[in-house]
Amino acid sequence: MSWRRAAAGAAALAVALAALAQESSIDLAAGVGKDKVVAYCSSCHSLDYIQMNSPFPDRKLWEAEVNKMIKVFGAPIPPGEIGAMVDYLTKHYGR
Repeated sequence: MSWRRAAAGAAALAVALAALAQESSIDLAAGVGKDKVVAYCSSCHSLDYIQMNSPFPDRKLWEAEVNKMIKVFGAPIPPGEIGAMVDYLTKHYGR
């Protein structure tokens, strides 16, 4: 490996580590269903998407979003968990 390649790799690693160090922790509101939302949603994307969309979605839109994640993106959310997730999202991040 050439020294240029090694230097480029080290620089890329330094940038990646700096980006991770600046990542802020997202803490969602406490409530029934939070554990499911955190477990299922954060397995694919950052939880800040939930806060960024709030307070625009109503129950119908949160339900559509959860179902989209399942049907379009293949989120492994069991059907029995959807209601609790939508209830939580609507109560804490909806209207």
